[in-house]
Amino acid sequence: MPDESPEEAEPPRATARRRWSVGRIVLVTALVLALVTGVSTVVFVRHLNGNIESVPTDGLDEKARPVERYTGNGRPLDVLVMGSDSRAGANRIDDEQGGGSDTTILVHLSADRSRAYAVSIPRDSIVDRPEDGCDSPAVTDVIWNAAFNVGGPLCTMRQLEENAHIRVEHFIVVDFASFGSMVDAVGAVEVCVPYDIVDKPRGIFVPAGNPSRLSGDEALDYVRARYVGPLLQRNDISRIRRQQEFIGALVRQVLSAGTLTRLDRVVKFLDAATKSLRTDEEFANVVRLGRVAMQLQGIGLDEIQFVTLPTEYYPRDSEFFGRVRWTDRADEIWRLLARDQELPARLIGDTSVDAEGPRADRDGSPSKSGKKEDEDEIYGICS
Repeated sequence: MPDESPEEAEPPRATARRRWSVGRIVLVTALVLALVTGVSTVVFVRHLNGNIESVPTDGLDEKARPVERYTGNGRPLDVLVMGSDSRAGANRIDDEQGGGSDTTILVHLSADRSRAYAVSIPRDSIVDRPEDGCDSPAVTDVIWNAAFNVGGPLCTMRQLEENAHIRVEHFIVVDFASFGSMVDAVGAVEVCVPYDIVDKPRGIFVPAGNPSRLSGDEALDYVRARYVGPLLQRNDISRIRRQQEFIGALVRQVLSAGTLTRLDRVVKFLDAATKSLRTDEEFANVVRLGRVAMQLQGIGLDEIQFVTLPTEYYPRDSEFFGRVRWTDRADEIWRLLARDQELPARLIGDTSVDAEGPRADRDGSPSKSGKKEDEDEIYGICS
């Protein structure tokens, strides 16, 4: 992996706060705990490691997996992040049962660690599923999120590799059941909600507010809800947009002085975060995760782009009506990422947001009203 790039001399305080990484949080927390309580750093790290569940990957067919296509200096990193949503009892959503993956995001870190993309894949996408990693015969034209039910994270990872032709180095599964604990650990998260999000049959309610301060349960409702807004917007695209906004807000809250200066909050967040994780065996180690995170300290939040994979709906006369298929723009995004090239605005400009938040936070002036802002309100977020 490439060496860390030197930081600029005397960066602004806000920039310095943004560059706090998970690795630094783990290190500082461990050292403070050792000083204050006498508990060794090794014991603390072992505790966090014990929270993470690992999944072996030695059963995959390496010959069937894509080869790395980037040939420049350094090494890009592709990590598949999945949200596992238990559907038992009152937690049941969309008439589904069992543990499904409603959220799939490919996080791509450039080889020089100057930019990062988080590409969200709609769960309603129709794709082909391979046999490798899925413990079932290969099949064509199936819905994306079925792979997690069939073969868990390995199947979803191989499905991504098969359809995007990108080799995935690592995967992380975040358990939504623990997601609320992560939010509560940092003292709630603020997002702008233009109107109440109400879905009575599924027990979902999120209060309107500018901003609305969401606790763990409310945050879980916010990122899971599908049936909000006008009828035509009651789909997975609206949920993806809200998930992207919330992840950015959670990152800002974790990196804020209100969290980093509160030892109790840092400890609770790290404990809750690691308890929610399943990873490949190599990633099931907080020190290794921290080393990767340390390489991100040169990436500002405005350089972390959340992108919704471009899709289009199947026509009404199709057997897949109501589902989506990837467009040519989606194929081009995958080609560029496989070669570690920057994604141009023409591909992602109308589908992306960054992790820094509303522009009013950056230059002191509100965003101009326009088409994107109008769409944001329809999706249940606001700029």
